[in-house]
Amino acid sequence: MPKAFKHIPSTQMWEEVLYLTEPEKWSPNAMYQATRIFASNLGARKAERFYKLVLLPRVREDIRKNKRLHFALFQSLKKSLYKPAAFNKGILFPLCESGTCSLREAVILGSILQKVSIPMLHSSVALLKLAEMDYCGTTSYFIKLLLDKKYGLPYRVVDALVAHFMRFLDDSRIMPVIWHQSLLAFVQRYKNELQKEDKDNLRRLLEKQRHYLVTPEISRELINSRNRGEKEDPMMISTPVSVINKTINEDRFDIPEVPMEED
Repeated sequence: MPKAFKHIPSTQMWEEVLYLTEPEKWSPNAMYQATRIFASNLGARKAERFYKLVLLPRVREDIRKNKRLHFALFQSLKKSLYKPAAFNKGILFPLCESGTCSLREAVILGSILQKVSIPMLHSSVALLKLAEMDYCGTTSYFIKLLLDKKYGLPYRVVDALVAHFMRFLDDSRIMPVIWHQSLLAFVQRYKNELQKEDKDNLRRLLEKQRHYLVTPEISRELINSRNRGEKEDPMMISTPVSVINKTINEDRFDIPEVPMEED
């Protein structure tokens, strides 16, 4: 890397200087080195601009041309998560809002979300934003991946996810399997954080949107759960206490034979 390139992030008009280097002609390895520099030396707002205007278009173009992602570009995406807020606003949200995110792009980006540890607050913001977006199948995929990380989400995010699923109560579309899987993941992880009204509404939703395999599992999870704020019931012991406290009488002369090794 030229030494002058490392000083671009510290310049006042860094975007104009950056475009003089023609980022669209960078090699994948040069993109990785540039992402390392910008992720380390730029603030979250500037890093978001770099991710959105330079890194994301290059990644999508490479996937579209080669049907896979170059390893150096994959590492660039992984390095961009060094700043989670900039990653969400510069890569994840624009990709979902575009409405053209392909399944291949979602799987590649999702594999990075699965492997890298993301702070809970940034994941909560991501879930809150994804829940408010216009529906797309890939959006449900990202919601499911973040839910599978098993964060302790704030109630505001839980309520937003309930509202997200309830938007499809009167929807005439037949929802894809990934939508049902994301709802199942949500109920499995946060069934004890739902209010009674939320569970009643979700049961009404399941009557309209059904999947022959997933819906029974969701219903079972809702039934075997407690409401928000309720304490867990102590385990009921069916065996009488007198049987549990009964002393065990042993016969000290009833000793089993022990095989001995021959000398």
